Amino acid sequence: MNDSTSPLVLRHDADAVCTLTLNRPDKRNAINQALFREFRRHVRALEEDGSVGCVVLRGAGSAFCAGHDLSGPPHPDALGWLRQEMLTLEKLTKLRQPVIAAVHGGCFTGGLELALSADFIIASESAQFADTHGKWGLVPGWGLSQRLPRRVGQAKALEMMLTCRTYGGRQAEAMGLANVCVADEHLDAEVATLCATILANSWHSNGANKRLIYDTDAMPMGYGLAHELVRNEGFAKDMKDRAGKFAKA
Repeated sequence: MNDSTSPLVLRHDADAVCTLTLNRPDKRNAINQALFREFRRHVRALEEDGSVGCVVLRGAGSAFCAGHDLSGPPHPDALGWLRQEMLTLEKLTKLRQPVIAAVHGGCFTGGLELALSADFIIASESAQFADTHGKWGLVPGWGLSQRLPRRVGQAKALEMMLTCRTYGGRQAEAMGLANVCVADEHLDAEVATLCATILANSWHSNGANKRLIYDTDAMPMGYGLAHELVRNEGFAKDMKDRAGKFAKA
């Protein structure tokens, strides 16, 4: 159980993987202002951290994230704070490091928006996904209306948003919300395997490829092709070494 002296976001680095764990298990990792401030500091630090090649998001306890904590007092500058939250999730998406959301248990509303800000969603069979803004008379402010239809399509996004239904891990995989769904006991191994596969490739290429995909989103083909050519980041410093190893294999 979290207490007032425990970090609300835990960071653990190992083998070039940074794992950020939301740490309010007694509240199913519902996001309050204090947790978000800690999360923002970690994201900012990762922007400048060249020793990390992959980022994993997790939740402590029985859930990934129950969403925004509605029990706390609103921020005095509600719109300004919402903008800070939205921009923080945009920074997370734009990290050069690939970001993986490892989802078990509940992943609801704001928690779903957080997971959607990652590049990959790996779900366990216990995962439950839902957008419940409509239950509370709210509308998205962290990017769900943009990221969800881009991931699952407009019709499915509307279904999720207007019905507030809950979808299991296997359903999330089938609709393309999750990249893959595995048994709960295999979640850690699946995430570790994905991280190792990504890290084995050029970090330069990983970051450049992410940027090309996101920067050209919704561009007409011609503009996208021109962007790829003009904004190309070129070869990695170790390209010749990598090519040489391939030739000898």
